Amino acid sequence: MAKIEAKSKIVDEIKAKVEKASAMVLVDARGLNVADDTVLRKKLRESGVDYKIYKNTMINFAIKDTPFEPLAKHLEGPTAVAFSYEDATAAGRELDAFVEKYEHLAFKAGVIDGNYYDEETIKVMAKIPSREVLLSRLLGSWKAPISSFARVVKEIAKAQGGEE
Repeated sequence: MAKIEAKSKIVDEIKAKVEKASAMVLVDARGLNVADDTVLRKKLRESGVDYKIYKNTMINFAIKDTPFEPLAKHLEGPTAVAFSYEDATAAGRELDAFVEKYEHLAFKAGVIDGNYYDEETIKVMAKIPSREVLLSRLLGSWKAPISSFARVVKEIAKAQGGEE
């Protein structure tokens, strides 16, 4: 009976994370040594990503009847899970840097904002900058034409003898 209760607690822990998560990315962390794993966990924690290795059966029970259920077909072999809560692309983006650096780490699949992505697509999604970066780029692109227009108007006024 104690084993069932322990397993139930783990499933409940995963369910709590799933309910809060905006994204969930599965990775195969087979062969990653302790030192590299520690560096990875630290970097993910700094980015607000929760990363942990769970048994596949526990993950399967926890994601049943949730938007993350399509990930069940990828629950084979050692599986590490990265949960993003605020920035949906943070988990994929941070893991991508490590996937490129460490050959032992590989994407399996992910769900971002309710949309399922396979291994190849999650790699593409991982290249998307954070929301803040995208917004600043957008604002910068809006500001540039307005600034140029204001300088032109000022120069025209100056040329016609107007005040600065």
